[in-house]
Amino acid sequence: MTATIAIVGRPNVGKSTLFNRLVGKKLALVDDRPGVTRDRREGEASLGHLRFSVIDTAGLEEADENTLAARMRAQTETAIEQADVILFMIDARLGLTPMDQVFADLVRRSGKPVILLANKAEGNKGKDGVMESYSLGLGDPVPFSAEHGEGTSDLLEALMPYVADEPEEDGDDEELWADAPAALTDGEEEGDDPNKPLRVTIIGRPNAGKSTLVNRMIGQDRLLTGPEAGITRDTISVDWEWRSSPVRLFDTAGMRKRARIEEKLEKLSVADALRAIRYAEVVVVLLDSTIPFEKQDLTLVDLTEREGRCVVIGLNKWDLVADKQGLLAELKEKAHHLLAQVRGVEIVPLSGLAGEGIDRLMQAVFRAYGVWNRRVSTARINRWLEGVLSAHPPPAVAGRRIKIRYMTQAKARPPTFALFGNQLDHLPVSYTRYLVNNLRDAFELPGTPIRLHTRGGDNPFDKNKR
Repeated sequence: MTATIAIVGRPNVGKSTLFNRLVGKKLALVDDRPGVTRDRREGEASLGHLRFSVIDTAGLEEADENTLAARMRAQTETAIEQADVILFMIDARLGLTPMDQVFADLVRRSGKPVILLANKAEGNKGKDGVMESYSLGLGDPVPFSAEHGEGTSDLLEALMPYVADEPEEDGDDEELWADAPAALTDGEEEGDDPNKPLRVTIIGRPNAGKSTLVNRMIGQDRLLTGPEAGITRDTISVDWEWRSSPVRLFDTAGMRKRARIEEKLEKLSVADALRAIRYAEVVVVLLDSTIPFEKQDLTLVDLTEREGRCVVIGLNKWDLVADKQGLLAELKEKAHHLLAQVRGVEIVPLSGLAGEGIDRLMQAVFRAYGVWNRRVSTARINRWLEGVLSAHPPPAVAGRRIKIRYMTQAKARPPTFALFGNQLDHLPVSYTRYLVNNLRDAFELPGTPIRLHTRGGDNPFDKNKR
C-alpha cells in the first residue's frame, strides 16, 4: 500500500506550491493571496526513491459553523483522517502565529505521525522562524523552500521512516495534465483499453450545481459545496465506477462571460477548466433548469464542440421545475435550433441534490462516447455520397462545376472525414453544412462534433486513373 501524506497548515504558507513540486506538475492553483485552495486535491508524488500519495488541503482557519471557511476546514480534517503522515507547514519568514499553535494541537491530537516543515526558510529571514518552531512540540523542524526546492534531501530523510521504498515502474501511464497524450488535445485516435477510466468533465456557469452532482454520483461529500457561487476554484478529479465501468470525473470552476472575469485568480480557474475540457473524452455541460440556455451556456457547448469533445447536456435542478414535460419539449426544440453544430445532442433532466436522473445521465455519456468513437467504412460513405450528390450536386464556380470524387473517414474521436475532388477550396459553407448534416443523419452521429476536410487530387481507388 502506498503511504498517504496530507499537507496542512494555515493559509498562504505554501502548501499548494509544495504539492506541485512533489507531483512534478502545476496541478494546484497558486497565488499570493491566502485561501486559494478550497477543495482537497490528491496526486501521486515522488521524492527521490520514495513514491506516495499526497493531499493538498485548504488553509486551516477558525470559523463559525455553517460558513464556507468551516466547510473548508471540514475538508482538511477529512484529509487528516485519511493520511498516514501529516506534513504540518509554517511560514518561517513570518514566524509562529496563534493559529499555528492552535492547529499544531489539532494535528497532534490526530495521533498520526507529524513532520514539521518550516517553509520559506531560504536566506537569513527564515532562520528565526525555524528556531521558533521548536516551541510547537512537534519535533525538529525541516527547513525548506517549496518555491526553490531547498531542503529536499532533509524532507526525504524525514519521510523515509514512514514511506516504503518502491522502485519506479517503467512505462507508467499515470494520467497527469502535462503527460496527456496528443490524442487528448488534438483528436487523434487512441487505442481502447477497457481498464482505462472514461474521462468525463463537468462544466457550467457558477452555481449550476456541478460539485453537488459529483458528490451525489460518488456517494460522499468529496467536494466543497454551498449556496455561494464560485466555490470551486481548482479542477478536481475523482475516480468512480458506474456499472462496473471505471470513470474519472472532473469537477471544474464555474465559467462566466469573459467580459466579467477580472481577477487573476478567476482567470487561472477558468484556464484550468478549459484544460479539463481538452483532457476530457465526454463533456457534460450542466445547465440550471430554472434559467437554461443563457448565452454563456451556448458558448460553453460551442467551446466543447470546437475542442472536438462529445457533449451531453444536463438539466440540473429539475426538481424545481413545475411543468416538466412542457419545459423539456421546449428546451429540446431550442437546442435543435441554437445548437446546430451538435444537432441531436442528448438532453438529460436531473437533480444533483436529490440524486435523480444520474443513471440516465451516465447512459447518455456512454452513448455519446460510442458515437464519438464510431467509424464508417469507405464503401458505405461513397455509396451515401453518390446519392447525396445526385440529389443535390455542388454549385458551379466561375462557370466551372466543383467535382467531388470520393470521401473517406480519416479518423474518429471526433469523426473526421476527408473529401477529395477538384476546386474544393471554393466549396460554399452552406454545401459543407449540407454534407455534414446528411452525414450525421445517415450514419447516426447525433450530438458529436464532425470534421470535414477537403483535399484536391484524383481518386486513388479509381483503377482507370492508375
